Amino acid sequence: MPAATALDQATAVIEKAWGRPIDALESLTVRSPGDDPLLRAALHLRSALVITDNAVAVHQDRLHALTRPDHVPAFYDLERLTSSAADLRVAQAECRTFRQALGHVIEAREAAATADRAPAVRLTQATAARSGHSPRTLGQLPDQPAVSAAIGPPGAGRGPHR
Repeated sequence: MPAATALDQATAVIEKAWGRPIDALESLTVRSPGDDPLLRAALHLRSALVITDNAVAVHQDRLHALTRPDHVPAFYDLERLTSSAADLRVAQAECRTFRQALGHVIEAREAAATADRAPAVRLTQATAARSGHSPRTLGQLPDQPAVSAAIGPPGAGRGPHR
């Protein structure tokens, strides 16, 4: 079984992050391109990976043909061999760069999702603090009410401050 290519890995990462197959995500961005700019960026990086992944395959095939078993390359093949190896390294580096960029897009999506939930968490904590359900401090007896967590600086409630 051949190893997963960069394109296969990118497709799997995108499908996992958005929870849909790649075909559905592509049609979604075609219908409404402005709805999810991070999805659009991820699919743009994937399309760039299609090109570089094909280039990697071509350069690998060329190198395999030039270095097949029981074959001694001719003198004029040495330049082709060297340039094909260099081109393969460049294409592989481009694939790694596009995969890293895709990883950053996925991280940005996750950060945006947690940022959307953060205000709700803070509001829940503030509500619990105001309602008196904040935990007791060490040494406090069970019958005594908990100290409010929303205490401001001393003198904060004494009339206007202008």
